[in-house]
Amino acid sequence: MGTNAAQLLYRERLARYVTAMRNEKPDMIPIRPFVAEFTARFAGYTCQEVTHDYAKAFLAVRRCAAEFDWDAVVANMVYVWTGLTEAIGLRYYGVPGITVPADTGFQYREPDEVNAFMKADEYDQLIEDPTAFLYTVWLPRVSADISSPEKPATYRNNLALVKGGMAMLNYFNAFGPQCELLKNECGTVPAIAGILKAPFDILADKLRGYMGLTMDMMTQPEKVLKACEALMPHLYHVALGTSDPERLVPVGFWMHRGCVPFVAEGWFESHYWPTLRPIVEQLWKNGHQTLFYAEGDWSRHLHAFSDLPEGSIVYHVDKGDIAQVHRALGHKFCLSGGIRNDILAFGTPDDVRACCKKVIDAVAGDGGYIMDASAIMQNDTRVENLRALTDFTREYGIYSSGASGRLPGTVRPFSAENPDVSMLPWEQQGKKKPGQCVSWEDKRRELPTIQGDEGLVRRVWEEVDALGHTFIWQFLVSF
Repeated sequence: MGTNAAQLLYRERLARYVTAMRNEKPDMIPIRPFVAEFTARFAGYTCQEVTHDYAKAFLAVRRCAAEFDWDAVVANMVYVWTGLTEAIGLRYYGVPGITVPADTGFQYREPDEVNAFMKADEYDQLIEDPTAFLYTVWLPRVSADISSPEKPATYRNNLALVKGGMAMLNYFNAFGPQCELLKNECGTVPAIAGILKAPFDILADKLRGYMGLTMDMMTQPEKVLKACEALMPHLYHVALGTSDPERLVPVGFWMHRGCVPFVAEGWFESHYWPTLRPIVEQLWKNGHQTLFYAEGDWSRHLHAFSDLPEGSIVYHVDKGDIAQVHRALGHKFCLSGGIRNDILAFGTPDDVRACCKKVIDAVAGDGGYIMDASAIMQNDTRVENLRALTDFTREYGIYSSGASGRLPGTVRPFSAENPDVSMLPWEQQGKKKPGQCVSWEDKRRELPTIQGDEGLVRRVWEEVDALGHTFIWQFLVSF
């Protein structure tokens, strides 16, 4: 495809995708498959190759984008680059081709409660300074090479930190060119920008573990709440700092362990939602939608989501009844998903077409729907079934009265109610600000008299210091 043709196709797809996310009716239903290890299968790679070599992962995504008529894809849905996690020696991954078979996707290995990466009596330390806690307590425990503060630094310790930082820089810097190639070679829209996780999920996933957190909710729920509150501004900072500057595509939010029956009745209301909702609303005040990727069944909490500002989220349906979700949320928010992964893996193309028709008929009549599987597609998804999903949606998902041909000259980002928000409602006075490791005030006391421009010294110090915050929080959230 020539560059001009690809760019024209990109503009048409961008308009279609954004229009649907605004809960309006485009010319046809957008297709935005979250394809992970499927891309390896299609491109002829093993899971090891696309997990350990991000250049091959990027290429596999582009091959799929060039072959299938999709409107948007994630630049790399095999998000964990094990070259990076191995550089720092992370203990919690089963790595394809090393500790799991080469054609198995990477595995997260959560420790038991006794070996959790954060202990039950360490909440106060986390609450006091989350960033310092991650560097001094969490990182040495999750890394095979990094030493704890009470032990002498080693060659492998120093090397792991340097290699980890350089590797992260290389990986993140590669995403910009990948998105440009998707646009200019394939005419495909990068589907999301930025990442968010709920404070409660961070505790359950990476710090206390699920079993440890559920025990804490019985013995010290007030500490859990204060820890969630301490994590909030940092997680917001990560989400905002990695979001789309044009405010067109949403921040990706992966929902894990905050729903009933994963947690007991009332925990969502007391801990999960009060420390998540302000982040989502603050992102919306800055003009950013959030993609609620609702892994599992969140049906019992739809009433809470319905109170969010209209248009502020896109809601992705996994195990829930998508018709029920549409009745509860469809009047305010765009929906996506609902196509069963077991059918895509083990059914026939006719089964896939029947499932797509059922979902489209149930929820997509007035627009505000994006075609996708219920969950991320791994290497058990059959190529012929994903092709059937694509072709059927293109044939059946046409809107006779939709916004046909609307190009991005008329596609505008969501307006921000207050784009210059600086004071967050949950900021704690006297605490380090998000994005800060060592404050300028602390650094200034270490310096002699500054004979030149102190403002210049401060600005550069704070810019570089912020990279330390990015490094540790991205490891926590993304890897």
